[in-house]
Amino acid sequence: MFEQVGALIVDWSLPAMALVNLLLVLIPTLLMGATLPILVSHLVRRSGEVGGAVGLLYYVNTMGAGAACLVCCGVLFPFLGMRGAVFTAVGFNVMVAAGAMLAHAFDRNDAIPAGAVSGHRSGDAVLGLRQVLLLAALGGFISLSYEIFLFRTISYASGSSATAFAITLACFLVGIAGGARSAGNVCETLRPVDAMRKAADELVFANLVGLMFLPLMAHFAWLGRGVFAVALLFVYLIARRWGSLLPYLAQFGIPADDRAGMRTSLLYFSNILGSAAGAIVTGFVLTNYLTLVQIALGLAIAGAVCALSLIAMLDIARPERLRRMAGAAGVLAIALVAVPSMSHRVFENLLYRTNLDHAFAQVVENRSGIITVDTDGTVFGNGMYDGRFNVRLQDDRNGIIRPYALSLVHGAPRDVLMIGLSSGSWAQVIANNPAVQSLTIVEINRGYLTLIEEESEVASVLRNPKVTIITDDGRRWLRHHPERRFDAIVSNTTWNFRANTTNLLSAEFLELVRQHLNPQGIAFYNTTDSARVQRTACLAFPYGARFTNHMVVSDTPIDWNFARWRQTLAAYVIDGKRQFNPQNSQDQALLEAVTSVDRGSQDLIEGCPQILTRTAGQLPVTDNNMGTEWRHPLGLE
Repeated sequence: MFEQVGALIVDWSLPAMALVNLLLVLIPTLLMGATLPILVSHLVRRSGEVGGAVGLLYYVNTMGAGAACLVCCGVLFPFLGMRGAVFTAVGFNVMVAAGAMLAHAFDRNDAIPAGAVSGHRSGDAVLGLRQVLLLAALGGFISLSYEIFLFRTISYASGSSATAFAITLACFLVGIAGGARSAGNVCETLRPVDAMRKAADELVFANLVGLMFLPLMAHFAWLGRGVFAVALLFVYLIARRWGSLLPYLAQFGIPADDRAGMRTSLLYFSNILGSAAGAIVTGFVLTNYLTLVQIALGLAIAGAVCALSLIAMLDIARPERLRRMAGAAGVLAIALVAVPSMSHRVFENLLYRTNLDHAFAQVVENRSGIITVDTDGTVFGNGMYDGRFNVRLQDDRNGIIRPYALSLVHGAPRDVLMIGLSSGSWAQVIANNPAVQSLTIVEINRGYLTLIEEESEVASVLRNPKVTIITDDGRRWLRHHPERRFDAIVSNTTWNFRANTTNLLSAEFLELVRQHLNPQGIAFYNTTDSARVQRTACLAFPYGARFTNHMVVSDTPIDWNFARWRQTLAAYVIDGKRQFNPQNSQDQALLEAVTSVDRGSQDLIEGCPQILTRTAGQLPVTDNNMGTEWRHPLGLE
C-alpha cells in the first residue's frame, strides 16, 4: 500500500506528502505503540514491579530491533531486496500475533492479588508524575539527538556507506536494551533512593562518555578501519546510559497498581514525543546551523541539565546533593573545554585515517551533509571523493574530458539538465559549450554553492545567464516537472555503492529520464565502473555505449562525430579565455590527440553489444534490489 500511495502522491507538495505519510503510518504505529503499556500492565500484575517490567520489556523489544538492523543489513537487503524485507517483516508480525493469541489461550491468570501488589516494597511512587514525564521527554530528546549526531560522524568516516546507518542504529539499540535491562535489575534489588542515586550516576557517566566521542575519533583515526570499532563501542556506551533512564523513571513515578499500564503509556508517550522532537530539531534544524562540535557541546549541556534535574529530586542530605551536582557540572566544564580543543581536525583525520598536520581549506556543514575541500582543491562530499576544481583539459585530474565530450555524442545539445553540482567544474564546462543555450542544474545540497562562489575557476557559473540552479532531489524534481524536456540529461553520479545512489542508477530512474528527453536526446551518466550499472543502461535503452566510465544512452542511434567535437573544442571559451590557444603547439597537439578517431577504437568507447556480453549474468540495478549499496560492503560486488 505504501508503494502504491507513494507513486500516486509523488507530484504533490512536500506538506501534502508529509500529511499523507503521517496518515498512512498512524494506524500501524498506534497499534505498535500500544503493546508496551499493555504488556507492562500484564507483568506488573504478576510481579508488582514497574521498573523491572519496563526494563525487561524494553530490553527484549529493543534487542529485537537491533537484531533486525543487522539482519536487514547483512541478509535481507543484499539477498532479498526491499520487497523481500517487507514480506519478512509482515511474516514475523503474523507470527507475533499468533503467539499472542496462543499465550492468551493458555493464560493461567496467576497475577498477584491487588492487596499484595499495594503492599510491595517498591510499589509506591517517589516522584511526581509530572516531573517524571518532563524528564522522560528530555531524555528522549537527548537520546535521539545523540543517535543523529553519532550516525552523522560515522557516516562521514565511512564515506556515507549504506550500512553505516544500519550498524550504528543496531549498536545504539543494543546499548539502549542493555541499559534498560540493567536498570530493571537495579529497580528490583535496590531501595528507591539508592536506585535514584544509580540513575543520576548513569546520566553523569553518559555525559562523560559523550564528550569523549569526537576527540577520540579525531585522535584515533590512525587505527584505520579500527576507528569504527572505537566509534561503535562509544555508540553502545552512550546509548546504554541513556537507555537506562526510562525504566528508572517508571519505577520512581508509577505506582505498581491497576493503573500502572495507563501511566506507563503516558511515560512512553512523553519519551517518544521528546524523541521525535529530537529527531526533527537536531536532524533538520541544528545540523543546518551548527557544526558537529557545537552539536556535541549542546548535547553535553542538555545532558547536564537532565542529570542536575534528577539530582535535585534526590531525597538525600544537602552535602551529598551539592557534591553530586558539582560532579555533573564538572563534567560539563570539561566538555566545554575538551570538545572544541581536541576535535578541531576530526574531519581531516577521519577522511585520511591518520593525524594530519594541516587543516582543510574549507568545510561546509548543513543538514544535507558535510562538504570538505582540501588544500589542493579536492572536494569531498560526506567523506568521499566528489571532484576537483579544474576545467582545463591540459590538467585533467578529474576526468573533465567527459563534460567536454557532450558535443561528441550530440549535435545540438541546446537544453541540458545536470543532476548534481559538486565542485561546479562540470557545470562550468557544459554552460560554456557553444551549442548549449540553457543549463538547468538540480543539486540537493546548497553547500556546494558556497564553495563555488569562493573558487575563481568556477565562480562565474553562478552568474551565467544560461544557468538555473535548483535545490532539490534530482529524481523528485523530474517527477514534479513531467512537462520539461531536454536534449541531454547529465549526471556525474557518485560511487555506485554509496547510500541512496541507486535512486540515480536504477532501471526505474532511467525510465523516468527517458520521459524527459527530446527526440534524439541522450542520457549521459557516471557508472563508476560498475558492471551492473553499465548493463542496466544497455537494457533500459536500445542504443548506448560506455565513454570512459560514463554511459551515454538514447532511444535513437547516437551521433558520434569526432570532427564536430574537434570544432567545438577549438572554439571553447571560459571566462574570456580560449581553452585551446591556436598559437600554442602544446594545446594543438592535445586537441589532436583528444579528438583522434583512433581513440574510439581504444578502451575509451565500448558499445552496448560488447557490454552486454561482458556483463552476462549480472543483475540490472532496480529500486527493489538497491544495486550495490548493500552487497558491496559484504564483498559481493
